[in-house]
Amino acid sequence: MHARTFVPILATTFAAALVTAGQAHAGPADADAPAPAARVVTYDAGAAAEFRTAVDRGAAVWNASVDSVELRPAAAGQRANIRVLADDGWPRALTTSLGNGTVYIGRQAVDQGYDTVRISAHELGHVLGLPDRKPGPCTSLMSGSSAGVSCTNPYPDAAEQAAVEDHFGPALRQPAGVTGRVVTG
Repeated sequence: MHARTFVPILATTFAAALVTAGQAHAGPADADAPAPAARVVTYDAGAAAEFRTAVDRGAAVWNASVDSVELRPAAAGQRANIRVLADDGWPRALTTSLGNGTVYIGRQAVDQGYDTVRISAHELGHVLGLPDRKPGPCTSLMSGSSAGVSCTNPYPDAAEQAAVEDHFGPALRQPAGVTGRVVTG
């Protein structure tokens, strides 16, 4: 190789190494970088019948409780991550993957006196990756029906919030989870 050819190649290689090194070794300015945006999970409550407002309120509870995921109503014509349906059975969630699935707001629990907003937030919690915690106190959203009919608390406790933050945190931006899991509330 001639010296004239070697020097430009060496200079180009050195410059590329500096750029790569600069990207690999973040400086103190990166500490001030904005936090990653919340993962948006859309829901369609169009078939939730008389429970539509309760579903919106349940989603708002989650939005006020966690930062790593945001539940939003799907725009017209947009395919939603979560479909919410009303039926005459017991409330339940069919989770296809983390942040995706179908929620059933069952009238059987409502007819027995359970709170519709708590039911909605609880079932959305399953799609956000949380299991039932039965038996459990009213302070635990995922205790579901075991907290009794008088429990109207729709808010996740600190452990439930932390679990959802872990599920949807920056390291887990891609959907994951167990396919075909049915969780009854």
